[in-house]
Order: sequence, then C-alpha cells, then structure tokens
Amino acid sequence: MSYTSASKVYKKNQIETASPKQLVVLLYEGAIKFIRLAELALEREQMDKVNLNLIKAQDIVTELMTSLNHQDGQNAIASELETLYSYILNELIQANLKKDVDKMINTRKLMSELLEAWASI
Repeated sequence: MSYTSASKVYKKNQIETASPKQLVVLLYEGAIKFIRLAELALEREQMDKVNLNLIKAQDIVTELMTSLNHQDGQNAIASELETLYSYILNELIQANLKKDVDKMINTRKLMSELLEAWASI
C-alpha cells in the first residue's frame, strides 16, 4: 500500500470514528488547510489551485452552517455561529473572485480562532 492510499484510509477511519465534536475540529482544520493552500498557490500564481482550494474551504464552511443545531436551547449560539460562518463564506467568495490574499489570511485567522475555541470545549 502506498503512503497516499494509507493516508486516505487513515483519514477515512478518523472521520468515521470521530465524535461530533471531533468532526467539527476536523472541518475547521480542513478549511484552514485549504485556505493556506490557496494562499501558497496565489504566491505561485497557480490560479486554478487558488480557485479549487478556496471552493473546498467554502464547501466546508457551508457544511458547518448547515450542521448548526438551532434546537435544544442552543439558538443564540447557533445564530451567532451562523452569522460568523456567513461572513467567512462571503469573505472566501470575495477572496476567490478578487484573488485577495488579505481576505484569505483574515478568514484563516478567524477559522483558527474558532478551532482553538472549539478544541478547548
């Protein structure tokens, strides 16, 4: 088995056995990784990779938005997160359209702060 396929199997197992909290952490880590890859691709003027990675990050933020639980007395937290995710998603779209590295950096920092907060729960 090659390193790449072993890595994919490991990641698949990690996702399938993760708790809901761990899944959110994995989503944050994925979004951060894809934003960083987009930044690196922009430095190398690889616009197709910038686009691809920012779309992956947008998809993750969209998944985070759709998975919010507006039930069980968590309405205020879910509403605040939804507003923040909506802002991040819009910034990622604008970063992609304008190839704006500052927007990429800012959204990556926001996602990193959310990751830290979520991991400390």
